[in-house]
Amino acid sequence: MREISLHIIDIAENGIDAGGDLICIFVDEDRCRNLLTIKISDNGSGISPEIAENVTDPFVTSRTTRRIGLGLSLLETAARRCDGDFIIESEPGKGTCITATFKYGHIDRAPVGDMAASLSVLMFGNPKIDFVYTHIIDEKQFNLDTREIKKEFKVNSLSDPLVIHRLTQFVKEGIDRLKD
Repeated sequence: MREISLHIIDIAENGIDAGGDLICIFVDEDRCRNLLTIKISDNGSGISPEIAENVTDPFVTSRTTRRIGLGLSLLETAARRCDGDFIIESEPGKGTCITATFKYGHIDRAPVGDMAASLSVLMFGNPKIDFVYTHIIDEKQFNLDTREIKKEFKVNSLSDPLVIHRLTQFVKEGIDRLKD
């Protein structure tokens, strides 16, 4: 994939497909340590130990609608190609956490991409799902928790396009402030 944000969408969608109603996305751009860490966790059904052993094999998937699952395989390959690591932690009935690390300055590392747009796609496509997003760049931090937003607006879902547009702008501005 051309951007890491597209991997994040794919892995988050896996968590939603697994019944998760809370997806946590963590991006840490630590340029001083030359390390990019991406962590996506969910409270879905988790991955059985039998599947977990081979989950990054593109021909292993728990889905019944297709026989291949490329998302985890592609993310693992991208991380390892950039002198990084890839870890899956999962417990059936409790959820899954995927962590991918990359050498930040590696020539083959894809850009993080448009996280504001990626979150917008996830929120608008899954208005009843809660997302917690944390983005750190060199110790400056931005946070977004849709549970707080729903509470503030007194709604159960984020299905209003105007609200999603404003949230997208809020995320974009928050990330831009981290870069200053």
